[in-house]
Amino acid sequence: MSLGSKMTSLQAYNMLLYRRALHPEFFAIEGRRRLVHEGYEFEAWIFRGGHALRMQHEGECVCELVTDQLEHLPEKGLATTLPCAGERDHEEKLSDAVTFMTSMQTETLSEHLYVGTYREMLDHARSVNSLMVQWQDEQGKNNLSVLDMQRYRDEVHMQGYHLRSDCGLVLRTQSMFQFSSAKDEQD
Repeated sequence: MSLGSKMTSLQAYNMLLYRRALHPEFFAIEGRRRLVHEGYEFEAWIFRGGHALRMQHEGECVCELVTDQLEHLPEKGLATTLPCAGERDHEEKLSDAVTFMTSMQTETLSEHLYVGTYREMLDHARSVNSLMVQWQDEQGKNNLSVLDMQRYRDEVHMQGYHLRSDCGLVLRTQSMFQFSSAKDEQD
């Protein structure tokens, strides 16, 4: 595979941040997990090569979407679009009650390193009961998407891993939704 095709596949990935809920019809969802805790609701969806996260707190709704498929996505409510290529950090105060932080990193690996990383991530996902989806591409090569989540009283942390064999891509995201309530502000 040429370097040009690897870069094209890598450059297709974006993280989009919405200030509204997204409808599941936009995605071929293969796994879902929902958390309700201390006044917030959090839901994660995983699909081949991407994920969507929805956090709702005190009337605020925020969604993170990581995908390489931008066609047919809504523009209404879109707050931020971030290309995933390379390394980047982003922090955004979405309201008085909600702050979003993320860090992204991409690597393109040789076939040998990709296979080893795939096996390690698959073992990790199974050992901690992550949301995950495995599939094979047209050449019969293995691909994997994984979501790990941790909940806290006033934060939700999420780690996403998307491994694409067609270009040796490993995309890692670490996101945090942090929130406070009106009661917290008065204390």
